[in-house]
Amino acid sequence: MLKVKGLTKIFGGLRAVDNASLEVAAGQIVSLIGPNGAGKTTLFASIAGFHKINEGQVELLGKNIVGLEVHEIARLGMVRTFQITQPFAKLSVLENIAVGAYQQFSSRNQAHAHARLIAEKVGMAGMLDQPASELTVAGRKRLELARALATGPKLLLLDEVMAGLNPQEIIEIIALIRSIRDSGVTILLIEHVMHAVMSLSEYIYVLSYGKIIAEGKPEEVVNNREVIEAYLGRGAADQMTGQAQGVEHA
Repeated sequence: MLKVKGLTKIFGGLRAVDNASLEVAAGQIVSLIGPNGAGKTTLFASIAGFHKINEGQVELLGKNIVGLEVHEIARLGMVRTFQITQPFAKLSVLENIAVGAYQQFSSRNQAHAHARLIAEKVGMAGMLDQPASELTVAGRKRLELARALATGPKLLLLDEVMAGLNPQEIIEIIALIRSIRDSGVTILLIEHVMHAVMSLSEYIYVLSYGKIIAEGKPEEVVNNREVIEAYLGRGAADQMTGQAQGVEHA
């Protein structure tokens, strides 16, 4: 579905993303994790065409998409959400979702009909006439998802869709993400809510200082020394490694 090879993005003298490579197979939920400032959102934006990359390759469904405009990439089937949600505040929930639907439908009636179907899928059917400005944080997150889904994506890039949510809302979004995948949409996500990452992901990439430092299945990544060090520091990694060795020898 998606192949990224040797992607590098430089801002001035800063290599925000440094020779990063990853793959996402059709039907998977793959996570990109890492400490704050690791370059995750920059990598997402570069993959989706929002940043022009300095080096590397990005292929979507076997097609080279480097240099394409964002709307051209969206038409090929890859769209992203944003960590900071910015709905059209003066429009209703229905009208906001319809903005995404116009990617597929030129008719207002068709776009609105499709928007209603998407609203049903994301649990917003009862909010269609509500102004987007009145939505809660959880509501805005669902709306961001709905607008992206309305474009008819094959691959959805989710940027911290659970940030700012309470535990119950996180549980609901986890279930929603699974249902989106089960409907045939492949997912690559950035997330800091680690229990959600471990629950959802079939494969994880870890980014630190712009470099991919580890990858693997959730159980492999969570015990990786480099990952522990990136999140908690070398001292914590030494302590956790020592504890693990103590348990093995007990």
